[in-house]
Amino acid sequence: MTDPISDMLTRIRNASKVRKQIVDVPMSKMKFALAKVLQNEGYLDAVEKVDGLKGVNIRLRLKYENNEPKIMVINRISRPGRRVYVQSTELPTVRSGFGVAIVSTPNGLMTNVEARKRRLGGELICEVY
Repeated sequence: MTDPISDMLTRIRNASKVRKQIVDVPMSKMKFALAKVLQNEGYLDAVEKVDGLKGVNIRLRLKYENNEPKIMVINRISRPGRRVYVQSTELPTVRSGFGVAIVSTPNGLMTNVEARKRRLGGELICEVY
């Protein structure tokens, strides 16, 4: 696998399309931090580390509202073949503020809104709405 973040986002996207409640993804610090940001923004109900057959996994509990997934679209922006870096003044607004972009900054992963407040730029990881 060349891009573990894309794999995680695809697992979340596919699970939400078929209305699954729980998704397990292989553990990494970056994926765990990404899941925590999604949980803080209200897209996931719970995030926890669990021991799996092949090591530690992250168990994600997806959030639904009126049987509709909270995550309608989740897209990878920066990928291994084409990295996308932005300054704090160039941070995008997603769906006129109804969505979030997740940015990897020197202070860790955070949303575009939080990065703009702190005047931090970084690598655009994904957008969610």
